[in-house]
Amino acid sequence: MKENNLLQQTIIEGLQEKKGKKIIVADMTKIDGATFDYFIICQGNSTTHVTSIAEEMIDYVKKNDHVKPFAFDGFKNSQWVVIDYGNILVHVFLPETREFYNLEQLWADAKLTDIPDLD
Repeated sequence: MKENNLLQQTIIEGLQEKKGKKIIVADMTKIDGATFDYFIICQGNSTTHVTSIAEEMIDYVKKNDHVKPFAFDGFKNSQWVVIDYGNILVHVFLPETREFYNLEQLWADAKLTDIPDLD
């Protein structure tokens, strides 16, 4: 669990480095049937920004924690990029795509923690 917490913090720092906004951590550890321990959700203000946030976060985590994602998807249209770190799944959305899928409401039983924007 400690390793998850360290990785989670590095992911958040990486998202903040590129101005990822409205970051939320959903703790899924108490939800039966959840396939991940944590979702980390944020948004960018354009497809270019979403791509930049996701790519830079991946590089930041590699550089600082020496961890590569198992998989990622969504770079083709960059409306919703998802990065799989095993027990942590990172979602980077456009605001309208985030609102449409509303993962926070879908997983409302999870403990949700708002991470303040840095600006």
